[in-house]
Amino acid sequence: MSVKIQSVAKALPAYTRPTSEIMPYLDLWLAGQEERFVKKVKKIFENAAVDQRYSIMNAEEVFNSTSFEEKNNIYIRECTALGKKCLQGALEKAGLKGEEIDYIITVSCTGFMIPSMDAYLINALQLRQDIVRLPVTEMGCAAGVSGMIYAYQFLKANPGKRAAVVAVESPTATFQHNDYSMANIVSAAIFGDGAACVILSSHEDDKGPAIVGTEMYHFYEATHLMGFHLSNTGLQMVLDIAVPEQIASHFSDIIYPFLERHGTSMEEVNQLIFHPGGRKIIQTVEEIFSGSGKNIDDTKEVLRLYGNMSSATVLYVLERVLDKAVPPGDKGLMLSFGPGFSAQRILLQW
Repeated sequence: MSVKIQSVAKALPAYTRPTSEIMPYLDLWLAGQEERFVKKVKKIFENAAVDQRYSIMNAEEVFNSTSFEEKNNIYIRECTALGKKCLQGALEKAGLKGEEIDYIITVSCTGFMIPSMDAYLINALQLRQDIVRLPVTEMGCAAGVSGMIYAYQFLKANPGKRAAVVAVESPTATFQHNDYSMANIVSAAIFGDGAACVILSSHEDDKGPAIVGTEMYHFYEATHLMGFHLSNTGLQMVLDIAVPEQIASHFSDIIYPFLERHGTSMEEVNQLIFHPGGRKIIQTVEEIFSGSGKNIDDTKEVLRLYGNMSSATVLYVLERVLDKAVPPGDKGLMLSFGPGFSAQRILLQW
């Protein structure tokens, strides 16, 4: 019995702007700051390798000093709608009905809601009353792959079942109006909002690339590298400049032993499905693979078109790969990094 990926579907918020149109809002936000600092901030936005981004709120709402409660209420309303939309899209792609899902995992770290989003999706789509729920929070950008790993473990133990992993994020809802730190600025420059759903199955007759193996890798003494600080004004970004360097120093330990344990090697991996954390992380990974004939073009394109949407982003890369005519026998490697600090990995085979 194998676990397969049946479908992936994304959902995008209504508001969108190219990076060039965000510059006037930066002028308003940075009014009163030193000219040299303003130029530095604009250069960060221009060099972020993000051409376009989407948001659950318009630019005026993002850059105005609204309260944590106001932004979180928008997050609850709009992200629930996005979750419903991408779950519906994934069900349609797979040719399934809502009642055919046995396990639902909802993933988000950019807002708070109790009941969690899965409860609202059960009502909205009339999912099974005995469906198993698992909301995943506080795992940041890694959680899209983490959610798939949890679904895989459930399906591996339960043949003939299906699971939906719904990742919905709004990093713009965490923007701090009175925070001029590099962490807040870099976050605003690279992040965007979005949602995606992946459906996995342990039904023998269902089609799709099979999950061959999954693993997590945890860095020691690295909890300071990435995360959120819960302040009176909301979720304040924690983002250490050493993240790319830390990834590079651990990369060999993250990738090669994992592949070896599953009877393969990097030479046999044809599809790289990497989370686009940001331009510097992409550059770090490309340098590691330079000369090997491997590329992460889909990862770069997702960052360019949408920005980093935290946990949902790697599922956008996965959708691009699934939409291609991947030859049977090809192997793929999914990889994402997140707070903790941790790396999550999935090995696929078509």
